[in-house]
Amino acid sequence: MLTVQIGRRKMQNTNIHVLRRILQYAAVLAVIIIAIIIILQKTSLDVGYLPSLAEHVGRTGGIPKPLSKLSVGPCSVQKNCPEGQFSFAILSGAANVLAPKICLENKLILGTMKNNAGTGINIVVINGKTGQLIKTGHFDMYGGEAEPLIEFLRSIEQGSVMLMATYDEPATKLNDDARKLIGELGSSAIKSVGYRDNWVFVGGKGVGEKSTFEKHRKNEGEKNKYDGWPEMLEMEGCIPPYLE
Repeated sequence: MLTVQIGRRKMQNTNIHVLRRILQYAAVLAVIIIAIIIILQKTSLDVGYLPSLAEHVGRTGGIPKPLSKLSVGPCSVQKNCPEGQFSFAILSGAANVLAPKICLENKLILGTMKNNAGTGINIVVINGKTGQLIKTGHFDMYGGEAEPLIEFLRSIEQGSVMLMATYDEPATKLNDDARKLIGELGSSAIKSVGYRDNWVFVGGKGVGEKSTFEKHRKNEGEKNKYDGWPEMLEMEGCIPPYLE
């Protein structure tokens, strides 16, 4: 009888060990699958139509063209805009795995390959008349403070255009002063951007009107595409030159 009991205990211990290993492998496999899904999302932009930003950054009256076909490269949509307008493409971050990217005139301006993207709010500033890059910045709204972001926003000159994208956590330290300054650039959604939300935006300094280039996706628990984060956002369009 003693031998039988010992044998049973050994079998039970072996089964528990095997079950633990299976659960460990399943957890690793789940992480790999999520990473693959995010990568596939990052490299396949939706093709669609977006309205013009002429009323917000200038008075050109131009009609935007439909988006063109996908192509290979860090900026996966090659977009052709009316003469004198500047094409852009923005992808928000995906969970805390993939950083956002911002493309201008089919060239990567901000992203992992440029080593200039980071947790929080990512910003590209361009000259609204010429489309030339002025500066970029990223501001940690979880482990950092709002003051560097506020100083950056206040330093932007009249007639500049800002392209923004969030990554991981954009709202913990995003105070009322920072939200007000972004709202003055034409954002409607910035007042409601919350913990781990995704948000992309294009606005202009001195616009005085609300931008049509803005998307906001809430962090909503069971509705999230990724564990703890909502699905990434994508936006493309044409920016008319700023006219005084």
